[in-house]
Amino acid sequence: MKKIVEICCGSYEDSLVAFKAKADRIELNSALYLGGLTPSIGTLRMVKRVVDIPVVTMVRNRGAGFCYSEESYEVMKEDARILLENGSDGLVFGFLDEWGHIQKQRVKEFVQLAKQYHKEAIFHRAFDCTASPYEAIEQLIDLGVDRVLTSGQKEKAYEGRYLIKELQERYGDKIQILPGSGIDSGNAKKIIEETGVYQVHSSCKTWCIDPTTHAIFEVNYSYGQECQYDCVSSQRVKELVAALK
Repeated sequence: MKKIVEICCGSYEDSLVAFKAKADRIELNSALYLGGLTPSIGTLRMVKRVVDIPVVTMVRNRGAGFCYSEESYEVMKEDARILLENGSDGLVFGFLDEWGHIQKQRVKEFVQLAKQYHKEAIFHRAFDCTASPYEAIEQLIDLGVDRVLTSGQKEKAYEGRYLIKELQERYGDKIQILPGSGIDSGNAKKIIEETGVYQVHSSCKTWCIDPTTHAIFEVNYSYGQECQYDCVSSQRVKELVAALK
């Protein structure tokens, strides 16, 4: 089966880099340092004008976890509809209750919304915070989710490869299993060979510099490393693609 490399992008520039480096699919976000939030419509429109690979979009309106108020959920649902109307090839989302169980009604509504536009429904790494991965994935299958992004309920996907392998063996014919977190050219082939999946998700992150991040006085907008922000590395994407193809 054809190997698929999905690159997690946080901007229009990231998406161009991933596309030119021969990625197969883009997961479009904003604010990757918060785990990825909903991208702007302007970003989505510009990306869709210049790439001819699928672009799925994150629907998440804040950082932290995945148990949202009714008000937040309504905003996310409106964002999802607008993203689909502007060319998104799939919705990436996740809804849990305070005990770590799938919020089935909300997932059902998002799946139905995606299918109205004939697009994919993808459950993101909220899956890795579920109380029972087996119960959760069976519910996602029943609800019609197309793909689940997971690190195997570990910090990094290679550490969680045993659960990923089991999920692939038990459920891979019913739902796509997409490993993500810490995947690069050095371990992607091992993960595919050891788990039986055929696709991987990676940020291929590097750091870009903005010298105005830190003023000469006391104002500092840094996150991560000083005066730097995260961006996609063309070289790392190329190396990842080459490692699998």
